[in-house]
Amino acid sequence: MENINWEYKQFTALTSAELYNILTIRNEVFVVEQNCIYLDTDNKDQHAWHLLGYINEKLVAYSRILPPGVSFHEASIGRVVTHSSIRRNGLGIQLMKESIEKTIKQFEVNDIRIGAQCYLIKFYTSLGFAVAGNEYMEDGIPHVEMLFKIK
Repeated sequence: MENINWEYKQFTALTSAELYNILTIRNEVFVVEQNCIYLDTDNKDQHAWHLLGYINEKLVAYSRILPPGVSFHEASIGRVVTHSSIRRNGLGIQLMKESIEKTIKQFEVNDIRIGAQCYLIKFYTSLGFAVAGNEYMEDGIPHVEMLFKIK
């Protein structure tokens, strides 16, 4: 796999081109690939820090890092996405490790809570998350809350 260049920015620091690329990759995966009609713009992006991963200047990985109190009582990581062209090579793990590190440094928190699609429980468990609630439906997809406890 090629080297990935990470950028980490607040919403107000994003350029219009960066925001367009973020919305494009999120919609390609969450709306088109997953055949899920939902409103991606949920008024949380403005409160978030955005982790962007580039290979050769193309956005191929992204996550949204939210402070405590926006999605959950704890800080959270969401909209975790990798481009379909580079999946199955460890980039998702790299993206989540980078996201966890940024969340801990940014917000000095003890826990990180996520709303994970159920088919990804094994993936998130391998990164140290544990199931922390019952399964629920969100946008027609089974989800579960998971918690990462910082040691």
